[in-house]
Amino acid sequence: MTNVTAPPPGRPQGASSVLALLPLPRPDSLTEQQVRGTACVWDGIPLAMGVAVDLGPRRMKRLDGHYPWFPRACPACVRAAAQQVHDHHSGTCEQCVDDPTQCDTRRALRRLALEGRP
Repeated sequence: MTNVTAPPPGRPQGASSVLALLPLPRPDSLTEQQVRGTACVWDGIPLAMGVAVDLGPRRMKRLDGHYPWFPRACPACVRAAAQQVHDHHSGTCEQCVDDPTQCDTRRALRRLALEGRP
């Protein structure tokens, strides 16, 4: 998972905001199917209805403006990305260092890493 856009700052408040913590590939590095949401944003595998995980709205810059982008992914890739972010978060979050059981972000990322769905 290289060539990623940085996730937005802030603590998640719900399922959609924990998904916003997952860094995504830059849209200009993706196929048309990945940008349209018919293929996984990470591995490019076609997504079947009901299987895809909606990663929430993002904004991409193209030419002279910003446009909405609605990336989707397969649960396996969501789990892998969430695990990667969870591992990084746990080592850099002050709350996790003090008492990891009190960190809502850590819990949400761990759940996502285990289930692949918010």
